[in-house]
Amino acid sequence: MATHSLRLLMAASVAAVACMGTNAQEQPKQKKSSDFALHGSVQADVLFPEADEEIGLKSDKHKILFNTYADLNMISRYVDAGIRFEYMKFPLPGYDPGFGGYGIPNVYAKGKYKGVELTVGDFYDQFGSGFILRTYEERSLGVDNSLRGARLKINTLPGMRLTLLGGTQRTYWYWGKSMEGFDSNEPEGETRTSDQVYGANLEFDISEYSQAMKDRNFNWTVGGSYVLKHEGYSLLSPPEVPGTAYRLNVPRYVSAFDFRTHLQRNAWGVDAEYAWKSQDPSFDNGYIYRNGSALMLTGTYTKTGLSALLKVKRSDNMAFRSQRFRSDLAGMINNMPAFAYQHTYALAAKYPYATQNANGEWAFQAAFAYNFKRKTAIGGKYGTKVKVNLSYIRGLDKGPTPQGINGSTWGTDGAGSKFFGFGKQYYRDINVQIEKKFTRDFQLAFMYMNQYNFDVTLEDWHGDVKANIFVLDGKYKFDKRFTLRAELQYLTTHQAYKDWAYGLLELSVAPYLMFTVSDQWNCGGSGTHYYMASVAGNYKANRLMLSYGRTPAGFDCSGGVCRFVPKTRGFRLAYTYNF
Repeated sequence: MATHSLRLLMAASVAAVACMGTNAQEQPKQKKSSDFALHGSVQADVLFPEADEEIGLKSDKHKILFNTYADLNMISRYVDAGIRFEYMKFPLPGYDPGFGGYGIPNVYAKGKYKGVELTVGDFYDQFGSGFILRTYEERSLGVDNSLRGARLKINTLPGMRLTLLGGTQRTYWYWGKSMEGFDSNEPEGETRTSDQVYGANLEFDISEYSQAMKDRNFNWTVGGSYVLKHEGYSLLSPPEVPGTAYRLNVPRYVSAFDFRTHLQRNAWGVDAEYAWKSQDPSFDNGYIYRNGSALMLTGTYTKTGLSALLKVKRSDNMAFRSQRFRSDLAGMINNMPAFAYQHTYALAAKYPYATQNANGEWAFQAAFAYNFKRKTAIGGKYGTKVKVNLSYIRGLDKGPTPQGINGSTWGTDGAGSKFFGFGKQYYRDINVQIEKKFTRDFQLAFMYMNQYNFDVTLEDWHGDVKANIFVLDGKYKFDKRFTLRAELQYLTTHQAYKDWAYGLLELSVAPYLMFTVSDQWNCGGSGTHYYMASVAGNYKANRLMLSYGRTPAGFDCSGGVCRFVPKTRGFRLAYTYNF
């Protein structure tokens, strides 16, 4: 839980204003003539699970599973505030058991005056690319690692932005302490101190002070960040080396630094970022005593009808948590950006890549897009869009793994690696997308993808997957109200569950209704059909979707963070209301 001083601050803030939302405090201010606005949202995702012998599903002990959220936020000229209520006593399948619960996990109050902002309560923030700090909420994954404490932002000098923050981190329904069961080795009466996270971030726009740079349309910004983790524990909390009576002498304090720069001139852009983290033995890295580091370079070129991107990243031992013994999605202080294309088509997203935070990786990503103009040989009457994306990720060339006590890596310095050394291939994704409009009412999109993933873990499969995926996506507009869209997808592989076929029909009735039917068929394996039918309606600020059918086992990923979702069957309801 929060410290006594933080609890006093929280009590004062709640008494002053009663409101809060997820990332609402980070959203742009709503301008109204009264200089005051109330907004919020309600979200409910509900599943009525059913047994299904064909796909191996037994009756669930709970007749209804659901995730629900309610946000209320107040924005005014000098004060913002908000509150969020969550009720997830029986969460949807695939969410960690610790995710289940209910209460008010998020409340904040923010004062603003002439470029100075002070936030007290729960908040989210990110320094740079998130190498050493990224707190965020991703409801589809069950991630909410907000900080509860205080944050000060100062933006009073031109081109200079300073952020100071500190607090305890949320891990499901606990703040700054582990959930029940993790501290079972502590004697009765032993008190565990709260885990704390502190940070500072400074960004400076050099071009703001150079008229020559402005005249040449040249922008140059630099930034630096520092994060300190204080992990509290009792004398008996440090982990015990397996098979022995020895306990590790783990550091209570872990420091991390981040330095970055951004250069932009006309269509060209260059970014560079470097991060370093002190010794942080944890479950993720096998409790080794090695510093962590990450380096990323990015180049971009953008002009009308053409864009290009090239990125390279080397990271090693950058898993960073407020509680070192955790192995789930909770308690993450940072987030290493994924260098894999984020697919939205069902089969293309079937075997996604999860970033190797602890083991490290060399990651490369390139993207190219070009619009062939109208009335050209390739562009035709309406033009043609072509996109090419490449993701290529390898492990580090590490030396022999040192053996510690009882043959484990615990307590050792871990395996070293050459900076430019490459290890085994982790992931490869080459995909080409073509979008073409043939008439005013008909357009077609095609995608081919070649994929390799070294580590796919399913219910009855663990190993690599090599796949080729084909997607055809067509849309026809009958008139202003009716639009029909169809998808045909095919995935072929010799691994995992073999070949899959997917078909979808979607009829939109503007502006209120959408009807969808789909089937995902494991044609090369079990022969099972995963059918789904749904209807979605929109009216003013309300959206309601009702669906029924099966979903296959798979992964839900965002930004290289993945959650395994088991197969399901049943009736689903999804409702959102925004005001």
